[in-house]
Amino acid sequence: MAKLLIPISNGFEEIEAISIIDICRRAQIEVTIAALENLQTTGAHNIKIEADCMIETISENDFDMIVLPGGLPNAFTLAKSEKIIELLKQFKEKNKNIGAICAAPFALHTADVLNTNYTCYPSFEEKIRLDGYQNSDHFVIDGKVITSRGPATAMSFALQIVEILKDKETSKKIKKELLA
Repeated sequence: MAKLLIPISNGFEEIEAISIIDICRRAQIEVTIAALENLQTTGAHNIKIEADCMIETISENDFDMIVLPGGLPNAFTLAKSEKIIELLKQFKEKNKNIGAICAAPFALHTADVLNTNYTCYPSFEEKIRLDGYQNSDHFVIDGKVITSRGPATAMSFALQIVEILKDKETSKKIKKELLA
């Protein structure tokens, strides 16, 4: 079974995190939510979720992919976390899949794992770099790195993650079941 790691901290964007978690679990992908601050983490819109574990207990060896949801200050907290930077570098070194949505590509940039082409929440590219920024697609895949724009693109981003970790047929099946 494919295994996905989703790290979160206070201020995470709920639509992004929950969409990815829900759609991936529907696809029989094992999803682990790892908190940076407290097991009960509060999103940007005051929705609380209970993480499965703390980030300190996580080893890159146990996962096939890491995906960072956006939201503020979550994206900045992820980018400042030594553990997240270390994990991102390990995933990159082992040629594993890395994903980020909304403001979270900033953390990929900080860890120096963001490939040339990417997307993010509009205007956040100014904090990352203008070169390689693409603003017209729901998601951008460049090698093993996938990025997405924001809450409205979260479902298509999650379905693409399913396609990466499982297959196209599973992604299409879930998309049809969700009436997307």
